[in-house]
Amino acid sequence: MENSASNPSITQALQAQAMQLLAIITQELDAQYFREIVHQRIAQQSTEQTQGIKTQHIDNTYFQGLTRAQHPQFGSVMIKWQLSDGAYPIASDLTHEANILAAVNASSKIKDNAIAPPLLAHHCVDVQILEQLQYLVIVVTPYYPNGSLASQLTASKHLSLIASQKHHFITQAAHLIANLHQAGWLHNDIKPSNILIKGAHDEWSADTMSNGLPPRLLLTDFALSQHMTMANSQPNPAGTPAYLAPERWQSQGATVQSDIYAFGVMMVEILTGKRPFQVSANSYDKLKTWAIQHCQQPIPKLLSEYSRYQCMVDKALAKRVERRYQSLEEVLEGLILLENS
Repeated sequence: MENSASNPSITQALQAQAMQLLAIITQELDAQYFREIVHQRIAQQSTEQTQGIKTQHIDNTYFQGLTRAQHPQFGSVMIKWQLSDGAYPIASDLTHEANILAAVNASSKIKDNAIAPPLLAHHCVDVQILEQLQYLVIVVTPYYPNGSLASQLTASKHLSLIASQKHHFITQAAHLIANLHQAGWLHNDIKPSNILIKGAHDEWSADTMSNGLPPRLLLTDFALSQHMTMANSQPNPAGTPAYLAPERWQSQGATVQSDIYAFGVMMVEILTGKRPFQVSANSYDKLKTWAIQHCQQPIPKLLSEYSRYQCMVDKALAKRVERRYQSLEEVLEGLILLENS
């Protein structure tokens, strides 16, 4: 699955098409009592599907988007939606994510320990666009004004994070992933942009560690997630190259250890504001360059102020799976030891 290629004329045509589609999406959402609708992102995707005995390849195009809105029952919400040809609906990604979100939420209720945002609504409706039947899938979750952890790691905001806040973010993220694994799921796309900060803006600031109101985190974006019992029997999902474990580049299946590796990359990013491995924007073959970075480049040494985390980073980012942490519980034990010391 990849973004459609573009040049100025194609881009202009796509923008016109997107504006037309968004007007129809807005109309459908309005019919479901969503108000103050603000479309934040729309992307065109294409994929090939195989149909019939003759194995004809159909180049199918669909759209995905992210929209903010208000709802009389749910309040401020974030809506993920997907629109595809009604004859060949490609709703598996979003429906798969909704199903996992529901399963994770059910597990969280038992433990009374939230892992992910609650699934407020999941709708599948047929819409008519230019005399063509289209299939619209929407997934509704609460809107969190603090955004994702990635927003706290920008160059300007990272400078204001104190050591205890960084440790809190690392520990909270480890708890989330550990709970997800205990519930029987692999995330397969752990990164700061997939971790939401729960709570209002005024609930935490630089002194939150002393006033007893540290921010809570939630995992999001389960599009690539797999149940542990199925991880090696289903086609391997891709993931984000900057966080992809060495064994994944070697076509091995997803495991607890591949999530731990991604957590290790994020751990360095939280501490230093930069990922441990970098690829130039001008790289000719970025995927190959990322593979070399993860599989061959040594783990960088942290600055002296973070040196107490070095052993943990080394074990989380070990190139060989057997030398890596075997569970997030082990990671949490190490974090507790650091906190107590």
